[in-house]
Amino acid sequence: MIKTKIFDAGSKPDKTEKREIVDFLFTHLEQYGDLKRDIERAVDYAIQEIPSYGGFLLISYEESGISGAVVMNKTGMKGYIPENILVYIATHKDLRGQGIGKYLMKKSIGLADGNVALHVEHDNPARYLYEKIGFTNKYLEMRYAKQSN
Repeated sequence: MIKTKIFDAGSKPDKTEKREIVDFLFTHLEQYGDLKRDIERAVDYAIQEIPSYGGFLLISYEESGISGAVVMNKTGMKGYIPENILVYIATHKDLRGQGIGKYLMKKSIGLADGNVALHVEHDNPARYLYEKIGFTNKYLEMRYAKQSN
């Protein structure tokens, strides 16, 4: 059995736990991750440290520490945009292939109130896990980045 802990607005991680979660995601998302400050903002959104619709963190543990982490944010929408977006999911790089990611994904979907969307880069091998679980690629995402002055 995989040991997990759920954090949300009613059960927030302390500062040390939060730092460990952000550092874990930054390290184990590898080339598919974001800057630490962006990861921390998604975590803060989930636990409502900033004004938001909330969400949750789902963290799995092994004897040596964190083995996997999920950040799920509520979108405040329904129908045309799913109610939740799975912002980050990562498994410790030394523990991949043991079912931790699949377990966290399924548990997160079960915990989420409503539908779930996620973004995945086309060359990310985790994409095949998402498809096996039932995620479909309905749209091609396109982004426009405004140039800052």
